[in-house]
Parts: sequence; C-alpha cells; structure tokens
Amino acid sequence: MATMGDVARLAGVSVSTVSHVLNETRKVNATTRERVESAIAETGYRRNVVARSLAAGRTHTIGLSISALTNPYFGSLVHAIEERLSAAGLVMFLGDSHDDPAAERRVVDSLLDRQVDGIIVAPSADAERDTIPTIQASGTPFVLIDRGVEIPCDQVAPENVESAARLTDHLLDLGHRRIAVVRGLAGITSSTERVDGFLRAMADRGVEVDPRYVLDGHSRVDDAEHAVREVLSAPDRPTAIVSLNNSMTIGTVKAARALGLDIPSDVALVSYDDFEWSDLFEPRLTAAGQDVGTMGRAAVDMLLERIDGYDGPARRVQVPTSFHHRNSCGC
Repeated sequence: MATMGDVARLAGVSVSTVSHVLNETRKVNATTRERVESAIAETGYRRNVVARSLAAGRTHTIGLSISALTNPYFGSLVHAIEERLSAAGLVMFLGDSHDDPAAERRVVDSLLDRQVDGIIVAPSADAERDTIPTIQASGTPFVLIDRGVEIPCDQVAPENVESAARLTDHLLDLGHRRIAVVRGLAGITSSTERVDGFLRAMADRGVEVDPRYVLDGHSRVDDAEHAVREVLSAPDRPTAIVSLNNSMTIGTVKAARALGLDIPSDVALVSYDDFEWSDLFEPRLTAAGQDVGTMGRAAVDMLLERIDGYDGPARRVQVPTSFHHRNSCGC
C-alpha cells in the first residue's frame, strides 16, 4: 500500500506539500499540484480517513441495525436514512438483525467495534434486555426507529393505534361485523399497538371479536397466507380482513386467490402499510400509508443533535399516517 512518502518521492516534493494538496490547507502552485495529483494516481495512494477521524474523535460514520431488508417498507426507510446521512457528509454501515435478538446483538457489537459516531436501531422484541443496555453502556448516541420501548431514549415511530382503528372503523361503517385481523410479530410494539387499535374500534362499536379471527401472521408472507387460508376455508368465514403490515397483506391476497375468492366481493381487505404500486394493484388497496421520509429524516436529525452534544431529556416522535381510500374495501 502506497504511503504519502511514496507520493512525495515520485512527485519530487516534500511530504508536507502532498498533505497540503490533499487537505487544501495551503495554496500550491498549479504545476506542483499537477505533479502531486499525477503521483497519487500512479501510486494508488489513498488517505487513511479512519486514522484521521479517530484522531479527531469522530469517524463520520453511522450504524443502522434494522430487520427484514427484503420488506419494501424497510427498504424505503433505509433509503430515507441514507439520503439524510449522505447530505450531512456521513457514511452508513448497515446490518440486518432479522428480528432476531442474537443477530441484533452481533450487528450492534460490530457497529460499536467500528466506533461509529451513532447508531439507529429498529429494535427486536428483546432489545430492552440486551441490545439497548449494551449501546447505553458504550456511551454511543442512538435513536430507535419504527418501534418503541419503555426505556427512556430518543424514538421515532409511526402512529399505530389510531391508524389501525381508522381502518377497522371504515369496515364497520360498510356494515362488516365478522372482521378478522392479521397481527404481526409478537413482542414488537408496533404489532401490539396496531392490534390495540383494531380491538378498540370493535369495542367502541359494541362488536364482539371472534378469537378465531385473530390471526398470527408473524409479519411474514407465508405465515399470513397459511393463517388466512385456514380462516377463509371455514363455513362462517370473515367478510373482511384488517392486515397489519404489508408482507402479511401479500400473504392475505395470496390466500384469497388460492381459494378462488375475490377481493372485495367475497372478502374486503384493508392494510396497515401502503405500497408504492398500490394504484397498480388489483384491487387497489385501501391502506394506512407511513411517512417513511419524515421518520428517516427525524431519526437522523435527532441522532446528529445527540452527537453534537445535546443532553436533554429523551424525545419520542410519532409520525402520523395517511389514509388511502381505494377499492379493496368494497367501496
């Protein structure tokens, strides 16, 4: 690996002159600059940015631990975060926790070993017992995104309860009473809050929830498809379904089609999570859409404030969803 001394010898200048060209700390005449730049290209020299950053007390890198990167929602969230970090001149290290506490701990340990300036985490179900205390003990600033915890810390998440209640209310307004709900991964606050919204809407209208209609989709396509297929095969099948994330919505649609059922004629469907291609989907999906751009930017901004020395109380931001009324609900 070429050194700055190699560049200086080839260009016929001092090491300090090479440094001035690289760091633009002093004006260097055009001819000398050209020789130095030519020598850099010929030797393949690259600055040791890590060493310089560590000497300055920062690495200008941010870690992101997030689950299910194959889920379009999380992909959009990662894009929003990276875009904001890039605008701030920072580089992102990304690790997929797979919603597994052990994998999440490995990702976080790896990020801490790389001495990132801060970490954004979409926490797993067990994060309060292991991952979050580990980050806190390191003194590294961090922000949680998408899912909350009871530990006081900076958090950015979508609004879940009212959004799920609104979807359920819409089906109730259309006259449905046999309504099934497909719930997500257990132990995740977003799953719990969305189910709470569904149950609250049903209770407020005096409609009893049939336990058979509370389905475990585990936030996965295949699990949702299996659970929905089973309930739709029953003689007294539900007339409507509330799916509480986009992967489970795909599984729900697959189950209905496998049974030859039409959405919305045979079973109405609404979804928490919108798709970029919802207007092209048939039927067009009635959904609560999350503002991933706002969430990603808010998480980055909060983290950068912590890195820059903000030591105020923990902040919790809830980002409203938007209701997209289409025709999968039967309207």
